[in-house]
Amino acid sequence: MTDDPKPSGTEFWRDLKPITKVFQPDAQPEVYLSNVADDDMRYYVPFTETVFSRPLWISPSKNQWCDILMATGPGLVNRHYHPHEVFAFTISGKWGYLEHDWVATAGDFVYETPGEGHTLVAYEHEDPMKAYFKVTGPLIWLDEDGEPDGYFDVHDYIAMCKAHYDKVGLGAEQIEKLFR
Repeated sequence: MTDDPKPSGTEFWRDLKPITKVFQPDAQPEVYLSNVADDDMRYYVPFTETVFSRPLWISPSKNQWCDILMATGPGLVNRHYHPHEVFAFTISGKWGYLEHDWVATAGDFVYETPGEGHTLVAYEHEDPMKAYFKVTGPLIWLDEDGEPDGYFDVHDYIAMCKAHYDKVGLGAEQIEKLFR
C-alpha cells in the first residue's frame, strides 16, 4: 500500500468516509502489485534468452492472464494464432508483428482481434521492450506456413511461472496469489 499523501487544497474528497461494504461475501480481494515494470529479473519468467514475462494476474478458470512482456534485446515470440482477443499497452521499447506495417513504441495501444496469427518481434532500442498484455488463451503455435504446431494456455503459463519462481527463490506459491 502506498503512503497516504498529505492533504491538498484541491482534493475535495478528503473528508469522505470510505464505504464499509467493499466486497460481496463471495468476492476475492484485489491484486495490488507495486512498481511492476521494474527490472527485478526474479519476477520475469524466461520464454527465450531475451524475452520474458512478468505475471500480474491469472484466471485459471477463464484461461486468461495479464503480464508484462519484456525483451532485453532483439527478440521473438513464437508465431502464434489467437482464437480470442488480446489487449496490449506499450510501456517502453519497440515491438511489432512481422505481418503488420506498424511498430509499437511507448504509449501505444494494440487490440488484437480473435482469429489473428502473427510473429511478435522486439526491435533493437535503447530501452527494453516492455508491454502490458491481457491474454485470453490458448495461443496456438504456428509453423512457418502458418499451420498449427502446438499450443500454450494458462495452465502451461502457470507451470512455467511456478517453476521459475521456485528456481529463483520466490516460491511457486507466489503465483497462486495472482489467481482470481
